Amino acid sequence: MHELHVIFQSSPELLTLLVLIIGLLVGSFLNVVIYRLPVMMNIGWKKECKEFLEIEDTESSDEPFNLMVPLSRCPSCSTAIKPYQNIPVISYLFLKGKCSNCKTHIALRYPLIEAFTGITSAIVACHFGYTVEMGFALLLTWCLIALSFIDIDHQLLPDSITLPLLWLGLFLSLFSVYTDTYSSIIGAIAGYLSLWTVYQLFKLATGKEGMGFGDFKLLALFGAWLGWEYLPLIILLSSLVGAAIGIFMIIFIKKDRNIPIPFGPYLAAAGWLALLWGDKINALYLNTMGL
Repeated sequence: MHELHVIFQSSPELLTLLVLIIGLLVGSFLNVVIYRLPVMMNIGWKKECKEFLEIEDTESSDEPFNLMVPLSRCPSCSTAIKPYQNIPVISYLFLKGKCSNCKTHIALRYPLIEAFTGITSAIVACHFGYTVEMGFALLLTWCLIALSFIDIDHQLLPDSITLPLLWLGLFLSLFSVYTDTYSSIIGAIAGYLSLWTVYQLFKLATGKEGMGFGDFKLLALFGAWLGWEYLPLIILLSSLVGAAIGIFMIIFIKKDRNIPIPFGPYLAAAGWLALLWGDKINALYLNTMGL
């Protein structure tokens, strides 16, 4: 480990390149998580409901369905995807964005998620260097990407991702990774209660639910990782970006304003920016305001 530390400290470019490659590979796996985890949750919910209502389950299949099996297949012709056809980004370009068997177009989002994961991973490596902070920041980055796209697709922020990360943030604070324990605990509490309060007030005023409980947990997660001091910045950034994109979609894309827009991706983006450049953004804001 000491030898690796010396190598990566003397050659940060090598570290960035290695993390970029790892990020591309992780991005390929995240595509699987983004598609399969909501399906797994839906299967589990149906099973629990039928057990509670004592209804015989006639729809369940004996074939396992999880993040590992069955192997990835073309959704159109069900042809199994071979390992050499699953190389991040490169395989998509080599296959010209089409299934090798039926020539059905492959969605562009798959290589884009792979590339995005690789690029954001490389940025994390450049920022933190070969440190403990880099390792955990990469894990958080990858999970935020999965959460964001699941929320975009299904308006869900799975507890199976957010809650372990929240507890991990509290655990890391014991060793003063990113923040201290006091700020972490207060941050987790304040992060959850702040959005929960907004939710309750909005529901009381309009009779509608303005956001989901997953958003509360996601902000609590950032409070646990970064401390309560960063919560105003995260809320401000996510609200500004969310409002701007929402207005753009309503005006130019003619999106129905009654259809809710997931807030999770904006929270995730704001929290990720705060993780890397929160101090600089706060300093810039305070200088601009003359404080």
